[in-house]
Amino acid sequence: MVNRGILQLLVETGERRGGGFLLLLDPDRVSARAYLELAEAAQECGVDGILVGSSLVLDGDFPDAVRVIREKTQLPVIIFPGCKNQVCPDADAILFTSLISGRNPEYLIDQQVRAAPMIRRYGLEPIPTGYMLIESGHLTSVQYMSATLPIPHNKSDIACAHALAAQYLGMKTVYLEAGSGAGQPVPRDMVAAVASYVEIPIIVGGGIRTPETCREMIAAGASFVVVGTGVEKDPDFSYLRDLTTATHCKESLTV
Repeated sequence: MVNRGILQLLVETGERRGGGFLLLLDPDRVSARAYLELAEAAQECGVDGILVGSSLVLDGDFPDAVRVIREKTQLPVIIFPGCKNQVCPDADAILFTSLISGRNPEYLIDQQVRAAPMIRRYGLEPIPTGYMLIESGHLTSVQYMSATLPIPHNKSDIACAHALAAQYLGMKTVYLEAGSGAGQPVPRDMVAAVASYVEIPIIVGGGIRTPETCREMIAAGASFVVVGTGVEKDPDFSYLRDLTTATHCKESLTV
């Protein structure tokens, strides 16, 4: 099996820069032209890695999207799967997620069992990830599709217990997810509480729209922030540069 050490590379990059920035490209939400332009510009804009994922994949061309994104960038390309059908060969790694905040066995273990042989066959680096939905103010796509309840946004103790269970189960990271288009991001105090409770890297995504929020999440203890393809609305990508600059707080201090 191939092990390219993508997680280790990202963690080292994040530590060096003060925080890691991951760009989420969703082939369902924007045109191929838009996400390819983003992929091509990502490295110059300071992005550390690219996630490719979708809750639905309406057009059935997910493997093609991953392949062409891979051709446009030298950055790590990581599948962020919504289901086993999104496992494909042209990425560097895959977030091997278990939806530990819910109790739906399909997303706790069933999809994972079905996906595992394909991950092995394709030589993808699996990144075992405890995936946790956090209440964000309204029903999100992933909440609806997974038929699970999110962790209440004011229950940091529940989030900490889930994250610690993920660590004890041997997962390499936890992902606190408010959801695509979330009304509000994961609360800063919840990120801080989880970061002080576990020893594995924390990814935070959903509802992050400003440089200030990126900076706050990293200051609270997040290792990585994830921002989606809303940045494609900015034709010169200055917004994306502002987000990555705020995330890379050690570099910002030297400017």
